[in-house]
Amino acid sequence: MPHITVTEIEVITRKALVAHGAAEWIAAEMAQAVAWAEARNNRICGLYYVESYCQQLVSGRVSGTVDPVVTRPLASRIEVDASNGFAQPAFEKALDQSVAAARETGAVNVAIHRAHTCTALGYFTEKAAQKGMIALGMTNASPIVAPPGGKVRVIGTNPMSFAVPDGKGGVAMGFDQSTTTVALGRITMAKAAGEQIPEGWAVDVDGQPTTDPEAALKGSLTSLGGMEQGYKGWGFGLMVELLAAGMTGGVASCDVKPLKAPEGDPHRLGQFFMLIDPSASPAFYDRLSQVSDATAENTGSRMPGQNKVLNEAVDVPDALWALMQSLSNGPVHADV
Repeated sequence: MPHITVTEIEVITRKALVAHGAAEWIAAEMAQAVAWAEARNNRICGLYYVESYCQQLVSGRVSGTVDPVVTRPLASRIEVDASNGFAQPAFEKALDQSVAAARETGAVNVAIHRAHTCTALGYFTEKAAQKGMIALGMTNASPIVAPPGGKVRVIGTNPMSFAVPDGKGGVAMGFDQSTTTVALGRITMAKAAGEQIPEGWAVDVDGQPTTDPEAALKGSLTSLGGMEQGYKGWGFGLMVELLAAGMTGGVASCDVKPLKAPEGDPHRLGQFFMLIDPSASPAFYDRLSQVSDATAENTGSRMPGQNKVLNEAVDVPDALWALMQSLSNGPVHADV
C-alpha cells in the first residue's frame, strides 16, 4: 500500500478532474477539498469520491465549467446559483462578499442552490472561520432515515458543521457530523469489507435493529441518540432539512437521487450557511477563552478540532492509487 503525501493527492486529483472536463480553477478548488479531507482522516470525502466526480463530469451530471452566480437580494442574505456545478467553487466565489456582508450586518445567511454534493461541510465552515467568522453549515442528502419507530425514509444523514475563529486567522473549535448515529459511508465501507455493524446504528426494512450492513442500507439509519433517544437527532435532522432545502430552494431529501450514480439528473442540492461576526459581541473571545480553558483542565481534553495534527501523508490502497493514476490520464470506467 503506497504512502502518498497530501500534496501529491491534491496534484493528482486536480489533474484527474481537468482530464475529465473541469476548468482549472474549479479542479484546483475540488482538489484542495479532497486533500483537506485526506489530511483529516476523512477518507469517505477524499479520494473515495474522485472517481464519482470524474464519471459525473463526463456524463454531464455535474458541470465543471459553469461560473457560479452570486447575488445579494437582502442585506443579510447571499444567494449562490451553483448552476449544477460543484458546491466548493460556488462557496469560494461567494465567500469574500459573504464575510463583508456579515461584518456590515452582524450576520448573514448564505444559500447555495442547484449544487452538487458538498461532501465535507467542515471544509466550508473552516474557510469562513479562518476569515474571522463564526460559521454554521448544513446540507441534506439521499433519503436513508425514517422517523424513530418508523419505516419510511424521509430525510438523509443531513450533516451539520460548526466552526469558531480564534481571532488570529485560525480555528478555535470545529466539528462536522451527520445527524444520524453514524455517517452512511461507515455502513457502505462495512459492507464492502464484509463486516458487521454495531447494533443501534440502523434498522432493517421492518424497523428492527440489525447488525447486517446490507440490511441497514435497505432499511434506515438511526438518528443521533440511537434506538432509544433518536428523537433528539431526528429533530436536528429535520432542522437541517428545512434550512438546507427550504431556505435554498434545493431539493428535499426524498427527491435526492443516489449521489454517486455516474449518470442521471444533476443533484440540485442546497447548502445553507450562517456567518456571524464575533465582533458584534465584545464578550465573545473572552467567553471562548473561558470555555476552552475549562475544557483543557480535563486531562487529554480539548475543544473539538482544536490543535488537530494533520496528516502530511496517508496510506492509499493499491487499487485506489492505480485508479487515480488512470483517472489523471483521462476518462476510464473502473471500480475500486
